[in-house]
Amino acid sequence: MVEDPDPPSFEFRRGRSERDPEGRPPGAEPPEEEPFEPEITVTRVADDEPRPKRRLKFIPEMSETTARVVVAIPWVIFAIAIVSAGGAVFAAALIVLAILGLREFFLMSQPEQPIMLPAYAVVAGMVVAAHYGNAFQILLVFAALFPLVFAFAAARRSHEAITISIAFTILGVAWMGIGFSHAVLLRDLPTHGGALLIDVLVATFLGDTAAYAAGRLFGSRKITPRISPNKTLEGAIGGFIGATLGFWFAGLYQDWLPGIDALLIGMAIGVVAPIGDLFASMIKRDLGVKDTGRLFGPHGGLIDRLDAVLFTVVAGYYLSVAFIY
Repeated sequence: MVEDPDPPSFEFRRGRSERDPEGRPPGAEPPEEEPFEPEITVTRVADDEPRPKRRLKFIPEMSETTARVVVAIPWVIFAIAIVSAGGAVFAAALIVLAILGLREFFLMSQPEQPIMLPAYAVVAGMVVAAHYGNAFQILLVFAALFPLVFAFAAARRSHEAITISIAFTILGVAWMGIGFSHAVLLRDLPTHGGALLIDVLVATFLGDTAAYAAGRLFGSRKITPRISPNKTLEGAIGGFIGATLGFWFAGLYQDWLPGIDALLIGMAIGVVAPIGDLFASMIKRDLGVKDTGRLFGPHGGLIDRLDAVLFTVVAGYYLSVAFIY
């Protein structure tokens, strides 16, 4: 047998697993670490440089519900004050509100370039006509919008999409003008106009509150997902019951308002109020806005709060004339 002068070695190289995490062989001493010294940077503030002041919070943070109540209180007081005053004071206040509501609508539809100046003049004239005249005078003032709009539209440099501009202008004036002018007609009814207007407002807002509560507690069947996804059948039924009982309950303490008449007016308000709400929701969804403004803070804009009222005061006026006068 011939011996191999260079026999093979079966000792394999030790893997990295037998080394420490830094790759040193076993038995090797780790290098000495330098002591860690944190770096401290000091920045001096110039004497003439203003120093930041601590802000003291005098107003505590509020929940959304509390904020809504706090914002609503002065507006409720304002509504009671102008309704109680009546007459020219109430008409003047509604002229301001009508112009503010029309301005919100025009800001939403600004890309369509509505014709603003004649619209503001006509919507104010409709409220004035309601106070000093009647429904016929309101119609006459509204009809004056067409030649005024034509004159302003013709004077524009470009007539591109002018039909859309005119259409948005007329829609805004009709929406705000008819609603606010009929609120004045209702308030100016002899003897009981103020009480009837309060009854309509109470029934409208009670219906809205009842619809919200019923929808949150029992709502499951969507009725208008393309217009307002949160509206449910259960909420609509709750709102109808709330508005009906609200107006009927008011009639129990007003001997001049028969119970059956109060019940019928309340039912009409329960039907009309959600139509006004959905009408505004459809307009806002088409124009791509969530709230019409910030006049009422967390409640949104004026149209957000009065969208149903702009419809219920019209129904309330004509039903009051039919049943009571």
